[in-house]
Amino acid sequence: MTSAVDTILREQFGHEALRPLQAQIIERVMGGGDALVVMPTGSGKSLCYQLPALALPGPGITLVFSPLIALMEDQVSALRAKGIRAQYINSTLSRKERERRYVQVGDGAFDLVYATPERMKKEAFVEALARVEGGVKLLAVDEAHCITKWGHDLRPAYQQVGRFREQLGTPRTIALTATATQEVRADIRKTLGHSVESMPLFSESIDRPNLAIEVKEVWDDAEKVTDIKRIARGLEGTGIVYFALIKDLDRMAGELRRALPEREIVIYHGRLPPEVKKKIYDRFIAATPEDGLLLLATNAFGMGVDKPDIRFIVHAQVPGSVEAYYQEIGRAGRDGLPSRCVLLYCQDDLAIQREFTEWMNPPVRLMRETSQVLEASPHADFDVDEMILEVVGKRRSDRRMEYVVIELRDLGVIEPTGIEDRFRFVRPLEPHEIDETGVDEKKRRDLERLLQVVQLVRADDPKQYVLDYFAPYEDV
Repeated sequence: MTSAVDTILREQFGHEALRPLQAQIIERVMGGGDALVVMPTGSGKSLCYQLPALALPGPGITLVFSPLIALMEDQVSALRAKGIRAQYINSTLSRKERERRYVQVGDGAFDLVYATPERMKKEAFVEALARVEGGVKLLAVDEAHCITKWGHDLRPAYQQVGRFREQLGTPRTIALTATATQEVRADIRKTLGHSVESMPLFSESIDRPNLAIEVKEVWDDAEKVTDIKRIARGLEGTGIVYFALIKDLDRMAGELRRALPEREIVIYHGRLPPEVKKKIYDRFIAATPEDGLLLLATNAFGMGVDKPDIRFIVHAQVPGSVEAYYQEIGRAGRDGLPSRCVLLYCQDDLAIQREFTEWMNPPVRLMRETSQVLEASPHADFDVDEMILEVVGKRRSDRRMEYVVIELRDLGVIEPTGIEDRFRFVRPLEPHEIDETGVDEKKRRDLERLLQVVQLVRADDPKQYVLDYFAPYEDV
């Protein structure tokens, strides 16, 4: 390792030595190589690109793509507190502030720039990067599992990162995630334009001995409340209870408040206003063990949350995949102290995830029909409810249309108007733009991942099942 790396590690990050795997990864990046990093939560992945960002010689910046606005803001705040020239650009900024930061980026004011992948489509962002002396010398793709259609948390904009990397002149690249099956790793490499040889895997066991993983079969909500009460009263400190449906979360919140009057119970889900979400997030992060805070949440809460002392996580409804389950329980016990992760399995809850799979995989026929109806519509703009009325013919809940909107937006068939949740038609959907076989295959794989959750709950040793699920095996 170079003297520059050692000096920066000690003086700016306050560490005397790197962990062995961190040292291997940083040596690879400093030498000009690319790397795929799969390391468990809390193992120091971020340092694997933050340190090279400062130690690489010559002009240029490190660009970090992250899907998590809260996390990038926290990381930038921590870096700036260390005197490191870091900044973020995302949709939370006013237009004036974004433009100011674009100018600063182009002028070379920062060593690290964090952005959501959607920034790639913004001309001003691209122009700012083009002005940087030395260009982008390191590209870091955080939460890289969001790239892959086989993953549990697809972020469509991430699938354009490979093309954008070429546009940047193929800078050295590091892709990082806490969980990735062999299939997901292969898709990450393919998207970024790599092979196993050009982007080798650096990984360590995801096993965290301080996490106890348990599965308990239950029959109804009353039994769930009883078990959550028992778990919460048996452990001090902060806990999370995850639900799949907002309506079930809201309904059970009242029951749990009555069952646990001694605990502060708050709820979090995707339909809350942004200012309410921030208030709850801040309260959660600030909670002390003595506060006994219990957060009831959907999967809208969690990715990027860095609270070290979460003592238990309960799944009151089954998750949609083993990947999603491990990501969520990975938030517990980051301080290394014992923490419990309990999955309450009710067979009836499988129907919820099965319905989610139907929603998230709308048939090609519906996407084509929607495009045709919008093309012929006299309306200048529309929201999802209006699309349902136009396409389905009656005003009823059809969650598939939410995902049709996402697909058509990503293809450029429709675009946001600038008014929240409203879109306008741009162009017809071309026949070749949707791979019908690929759509069917993705749905099949989503159902297969749900079956793997059933295998997890039926396993004699649930923790060993999870470890085997993510075992590297042969890296191809």
